[in-house]
Amino acid sequence: MFMKSKRLLIIKILIIFILISFNFKNVAVSSDFSEQQTINITKNLRCLICQGQTIHESNSDFAESMKKYIKSELENGKTNEEIFSSLVKKYGQWIMYDPGISRNTLLLWTLPLLLFLIGGVIIAKKIFRKI
Repeated sequence: MFMKSKRLLIIKILIIFILISFNFKNVAVSSDFSEQQTINITKNLRCLICQGQTIHESNSDFAESMKKYIKSELENGKTNEEIFSSLVKKYGQWIMYDPGISRNTLLLWTLPLLLFLIGGVIIAKKIFRKI
């Protein structure tokens, strides 16, 4: 009888150990995922102090505080879009490296195409005049 209770105790301890190890593995995976999301978000945000660098690349106080803010927002369950939206509301569209197409950025996206087409027409006219 003593052997059975000892075996049961050992089995219980092993089960508890296994459950605890799975829990720590999930926490580590969650932390890595949160860290990767933070990196992905900060690579698309412009540092307002450095202006030529992303928040991910910058070591300014502003960039460090933004990294902490983004990480805490992710831990609170916010999505990437919600974080981007809140930062654009607070700092304006300029904080985004890839602002996307909107009414305000339509000229920015179409201007290179228009210049290419106008240049092509000018070159074509010059070529056909010589022929």
